[in-house]
Amino acid sequence: MTVETVFKAPAPYPNGIQFTDEGLWVADQESDRATLVDPANGRPIRSVETASSNTSGLTWGDGALWVAANGASVRREPRPTDAPKGMGEIVKTDSRTGRTLARFPMPGGGGVHGIEWDEDTLWVTTLKSQTLTRVDPADFRILHVIPVPLPRAHGLVREGDGIWCVHTSDRVIVKLDVRDGREMDRIALPEPHPEPHCLTTRDGQLWYCDAIAGDICRIER
Repeated sequence: MTVETVFKAPAPYPNGIQFTDEGLWVADQESDRATLVDPANGRPIRSVETASSNTSGLTWGDGALWVAANGASVRREPRPTDAPKGMGEIVKTDSRTGRTLARFPMPGGGGVHGIEWDEDTLWVTTLKSQTLTRVDPADFRILHVIPVPLPRAHGLVREGDGIWCVHTSDRVIVKLDVRDGREMDRIALPEPHPEPHCLTTRDGQLWYCDAIAGDICRIER
């Protein structure tokens, strides 16, 4: 396994990344803007302001961006659209205008650090219960829940019969069986590798962002 720092994010605190057919979306935790960049060089293509707050997670599905708002922002002035402190929300966002299409409170309350589209459903990190929860994106009805093995669950990627889950504090990415949470595989990212936060995939390779250093990284397995 090798880890390559591909480029710096377009803003200082990248804490949500997602590949689409257009390129790589990167969400910034401070400004809560989402920027589409060219994955070859990190050059910005376009950017939208979202109604997220303290952004920590990003995915694409149903023709829209889904942004994980992890409570009131800690690095900018408050806005009326900010989520309540300690109460995460998911904000469905128009990728052309930044307009909010829908917003949903986290199941069971608490914060959220990761989100992943899975066919016609969403997986979210339900931090309060230390689980991953699969929901119906139309109404956030809970469909399935699996445990996670470590605290501070972060970025998510569905792959095969499992789901990769970053555990930032432990610097590992763990693949869990989507049926029961059984551990299937593990990738360790000790220092001096950039710290893993959010996660996406392209051509079988995992990409992650370091929300502290601002790095966008690629893992070659």
